[in-house]
Amino acid sequence: MSSSRFFTLKEARLSNNCPECYSNDSLELTFKQNLTESKFHKAITNETACELRCLNCEVQIFPIMWTDDIDRVVDYHKRGLKTKPKSTKLKPITWGILVFVIVVLIATILFATGIISI
Repeated sequence: MSSSRFFTLKEARLSNNCPECYSNDSLELTFKQNLTESKFHKAITNETACELRCLNCEVQIFPIMWTDDIDRVVDYHKRGLKTKPKSTKLKPITWGILVFVIVVLIATILFATGIISI
């Protein structure tokens, strides 16, 4: 029951012409990074996504429609992108399970060696 979503790292307005409506200064470039979450942990992955959208005609511009100028500007912004480091955070229920397992393991070892008897 894991969910995955992207959070925004960087947004930039481009001054290139839109390939659909030829509007100038209406392209918005958005870089996003993946965040996965389950009942037991929350993790940031290295997976990133890039989206180019025209604010004038409200159309998503896919990479197949990019011109060479747009491609160069996107590459420039990719080089300057600072992603968050890959990380994992355990939730309190996970810590509780870990502590319980460790206590049971220690008790089993102590009973097996005869240090503690009932």
